[in-house]
Amino acid sequence: QVQLVESGGGLVQAGGSLRLPCEASGNIASIITMSWYRQAPEKEREWVSRIHSGGFTTYRESVKGRFIISRNNARNTVYLQMNSLKPEDTAVYYCRVALVSGPLYWGKGTLVTVSS
Repeated sequence: QVQLVESGGGLVQAGGSLRLPCEASGNIASIITMSWYRQAPEKEREWVSRIHSGGFTTYRESVKGRFIISRNNARNTVYLQMNSLKPEDTAVYYCRVALVSGPLYWGKGTLVTVSS
């Protein structure tokens, strides 16, 4: 099993920045991808970004050029650097990992609120 703890959320003005860390513990050697998702009020959860074990990264179109995902293997942590934040980025942000064998694990989320 893998345990995930997100942090770094908070209130920020539009145009500001936040960095969200997600620290993994447990069976971390089996992790193949680490991802960020978000869920805005009254909306479905949506994928934001993913980083593969080899370092390859992907982003949803609406955050390209503003968000950066990175991974510190020594600290077993994945980061989401969010720049030029917009009110529509307001959501609970969740970390998710996928293991080589298939299981998925989710963190409990951290709330990001962007004021206009």
